[in-house]
Amino acid sequence: MIEIAILRLAHGQHLPLPAYESEGAAGMDLRAAEPVTLKPSARCLMPTGFAIALPGGFEAQVRSRSGLAVKHGITVLNSPGTIDSDYRGEIKVPLINLGEHDFDIARGDRIAQLIIAPVTKARWAESLALDSTARGARGFGSSGAA
Repeated sequence: MIEIAILRLAHGQHLPLPAYESEGAAGMDLRAAEPVTLKPSARCLMPTGFAIALPGGFEAQVRSRSGLAVKHGITVLNSPGTIDSDYRGEIKVPLINLGEHDFDIARGDRIAQLIIAPVTKARWAESLALDSTARGARGFGSSGAA
């Protein structure tokens, strides 16, 4: 377990810190810092009232909450969104309403999940050819799965 510095912003006062809601939860729930009515097909950038200082070698991934997605069509636009270790601004969640009805979000409602993950850096090794595999260059849908 790592320790992460978190800064409560003025509009985050009295909101719970992001938290794991069960013993086996992989993600911490993020909450809305302001109310909004999200109309069908509408998007918003929802503030959470917090900023964090991730240690180097880690990222925070913002993901949809499955219940909101299945029951109401509310999802994170660029899921998973990435928060880099050198970002110090407010965590904001880009939400979209893919449902058929207006969706009311109240201040303090759980709107997304935050997952802390290690980052592996890669280095490119330019080559004149790649090794062969049974699949080769066959792409989308070529593995037989629909």
